[in-house]
Amino acid sequence: MRKGAKRKTASQADEAVDNHKESKKSSTRAVKASKPESEPEYFEDKRNLEDLWMAAFPVGTEWDQLDILYQFKWDFSNLEKAFEEGGTLHGKKAYLFGCTEPQLVSVKGENKVVSPFPPSDKIGINSVQRESEEIIPMKQMKMDWVPYIPLEKRDSQVDRLKSQIFILSCTQRRAALKHLKIDRLKKFEYCLPYFYQPLKEDELEQSTEVQILYSSESKPVFCEFDWELDELEEFTDNMIKEEELTEDQKDDFKEFVREKVREAKKANRQAREARKKALEEMSEETKTAFESMKFYKFYPVSTPDTPDISNVKSPFINRYYGKAHEIL
Repeated sequence: MRKGAKRKTASQADEAVDNHKESKKSSTRAVKASKPESEPEYFEDKRNLEDLWMAAFPVGTEWDQLDILYQFKWDFSNLEKAFEEGGTLHGKKAYLFGCTEPQLVSVKGENKVVSPFPPSDKIGINSVQRESEEIIPMKQMKMDWVPYIPLEKRDSQVDRLKSQIFILSCTQRRAALKHLKIDRLKKFEYCLPYFYQPLKEDELEQSTEVQILYSSESKPVFCEFDWELDELEEFTDNMIKEEELTEDQKDDFKEFVREKVREAKKANRQAREARKKALEEMSEETKTAFESMKFYKFYPVSTPDTPDISNVKSPFINRYYGKAHEIL
């Protein structure tokens, strides 16, 4: 009986071991079955004109502000859609430059000129601090109109492409800025894309105002003088009353203003003569192109990740281009 009992006990023990092994196997299988499979990663396809707005150089923006400008993922899908079938710019030759606007929020605006030829190969350099305005070739500031190549065509040879989009590009390397003289460096900040419309009388040709920047030992004096509305003697006396000038500076200031007025009148006269000559020598084809030229201004589309610019949009481009025909 004892031996039978022992055998039974041994048999029960073997069965318990087998059950434990089976349980362990089942447990192991359960763990393996519950291991999650890795999810496949999907990357959104890049849009054909996705980097168009970034390719256009933001003319006149301080170099140290460029990183701040690009820290936002601005959405210019409205600019891309304009080139799609049915869009405002579809099938048209266009020239694109970027600019920044001083607002309460960081704003990146895109200006677009629809034209069969470049609107200008020159850049205007002007600011309150500069005594005179300069109109110089773009290439002096390492800028030029270059064709923009959409993503799907970047494997093609550029010379074989009939590009319809041109961007204002700048080849000045930021790494080399530290080697530039201050005056040269500041010129980049004062740049404005230049445009001259010979078919329309320039507002500057009709202007009777001159900006005065008079240097004195104590402080520089900045003001505007209108030779048709202001009387120089009275104007100068008021400047003295406001303690902008001293009595000793009166005669010198008056002569300085007279010289600026003479320069402005001469510039207006030369501008009228140049416009008249340009019209006389202009071909009908070029005249038609100027008449049909359109300016468009693009602001980024509002997104949750970018500042709200809905209340700061303006049709004004700059003093040379004037106002855009349309904001898109």
